[in-house]
Amino acid sequence: MHYTVRHITKFRYSAPISESIMEVRIQPRSEGNQHCFDFRLSTSPRSRIQEYRGEFGNRVHHFNIPNYHSQLTITAEAFVEVTELTPLPDTLSPQAWDELDTQIESDDYWDSLMPSHFATPSNLLYDLAHELKVERRADPLTVLRDLNSALYHALGYSSKTTRVDSPIDDALRVRSGVCQDFAHIMITLVRDLRIPCRYVSGYLFHQRQDRSASGATHAWVEALLPGLGWIGFDPTNNTLADERHIRVAIGRDYADVPPTRGVFRGKAESELSVTVKVAPFNVTPSEEMAPEPVWEPSPLDSYEHEQEQEQEQQLTQQQQQQQQQNKI
Repeated sequence: MHYTVRHITKFRYSAPISESIMEVRIQPRSEGNQHCFDFRLSTSPRSRIQEYRGEFGNRVHHFNIPNYHSQLTITAEAFVEVTELTPLPDTLSPQAWDELDTQIESDDYWDSLMPSHFATPSNLLYDLAHELKVERRADPLTVLRDLNSALYHALGYSSKTTRVDSPIDDALRVRSGVCQDFAHIMITLVRDLRIPCRYVSGYLFHQRQDRSASGATHAWVEALLPGLGWIGFDPTNNTLADERHIRVAIGRDYADVPPTRGVFRGKAESELSVTVKVAPFNVTPSEEMAPEPVWEPSPLDSYEHEQEQEQEQQLTQQQQQQQQQNKI
């Protein structure tokens, strides 16, 4: 499948700010069954955009806008090919657990095995693990398939119950959440079984049976299986990751891969809106763009006030006082 992706992020401020410093992780990866043929990133106000390859091979673009502005728009467009994956076997052999243990002992999978910022065990998580009977049995592939399905049925999907920076207990307490919550809960449970597991952010070409929100980024997990490598599981939609899943960034959890992160100078409140459109290559994204987005408070880990505000104000006051003294 070939897809066009358009990802528009807008920050709006209650008053003009003097500078924005941003980094974004929204370029689709090129590896395995996926290839990003074209990627274009622009900002308004215009800026000089630079890039580097960050942790886990993620593409990171960064820029700063040093002039006063009351709104920032980041527009990314990509053309991506995702080919069909080789079908998985129904099961693995019972010896796969031993093979997995040998594999993780002989290589460095520490980042994918240890607790991380948003994927940390808790009493509520252990209660869920006991309820779902999450334990080493049969073979690793069978356990992961069963867990993927069990989480889909145990947790409801709701975009209003949690935030992107919510701990997993918020979703576990109400048994509802968004794709980030499903991913973080599954990652934590899988790591507790000593299976390397990581977070994947990206896009999903939606179909009617999907219950995750369209017009937004998506998240799922990848687990390491002996003889198969990293295999994607999407507990939000009770499916394996396939040619509809477009991978953008991987990390230990969401803290490693936020689509946008930055700071700004100024005394202003910020609001964030995001519009995502994934379409087959023969459909122009602009023909089916979502209506004007609803403005919402910006997540704290995506965009923050800079701590130098008071210092900047003091410096401005000192400059004004010096100018008055010079006039006298």
